[in-house]
Amino acid sequence: MKVGFIGLGIMGTPMALNLLKGGHTLHLHSRSGVPQALLDQGGVACGSGKEVAAAVEVIVTMVPDTPHVEAVLFGENGVAEGLSPGKIVVDMSSISPIATKEFARRINELGGEYLDAPVSGGEVGAKNATLSIMVGGPRSAFDKVKPLFELMGKNITLVGGNGDGQTAKVANQIIVALTIEAVAEALLFASKAGADPARVREALMGGFASSKVLEVHGERMIKRAFQPGFRIELHQKDLNLALQSAKALGLSLPSTATAQELFNACAAHGGAAWDHSGLVRALEIMANHEVGSGTR
Repeated sequence: MKVGFIGLGIMGTPMALNLLKGGHTLHLHSRSGVPQALLDQGGVACGSGKEVAAAVEVIVTMVPDTPHVEAVLFGENGVAEGLSPGKIVVDMSSISPIATKEFARRINELGGEYLDAPVSGGEVGAKNATLSIMVGGPRSAFDKVKPLFELMGKNITLVGGNGDGQTAKVANQIIVALTIEAVAEALLFASKAGADPARVREALMGGFASSKVLEVHGERMIKRAFQPGFRIELHQKDLNLALQSAKALGLSLPSTATAQELFNACAAHGGAAWDHSGLVRALEIMANHEVGSGTR
């Protein structure tokens, strides 16, 4: 299949690489340039989204936020200008469900099909092709694109119509943020009480408190390994989507709001680019104690 891939950052590059390894022809575009590793695997660099769309059957976008997707699709020399009937646009970014429905409508008017297909699993999942992929859109487009999804992920679910994939991703990010916060509180409590947080984590991994966040991010907290991964500023963006949508729906999400305030505190201390496991540092500042530093 001829595939376009736009957005080649921490997530996009390994995802595109897995598609190349799967035997597909990739036409590539990124604001920061196309990494040499993708060109070495046979990827074709393009000068614009328009050029990408004109050359392929399926166009994948993987960019940071809603305005970036809008610019890539509908800006000058964007995907829409190179689109022709029957092509499929697959947005794998994490953006607004409301904007997604509007983007899908505009692509449909041009004769294309649209899938929103945000992912979970981070850089590790992107590299290992084990991402969870939450898809919204028509079954016909999903069936055509599913072989591509299977080269990038393992848990692939057609959730519903356009926008429903993004709604599932927002729900995912609520759970991840609150679990990071819970793990951070637990390890900070254990450390301040004088226990070895690494041994506490080991003990908890065998019980009902076990989770992927405790496994991966708990270790990051103990080892002070806060290079991203998934940046705090991106999780802030996702929780903003949750809180804005909750307001529109007449919902209260109090714990989500608390997690967002902790991310905000990290950003205020220069941590917008920390891995989101760095949320623990906001709690550490309040406690005047670092996980693993012993009692004071």
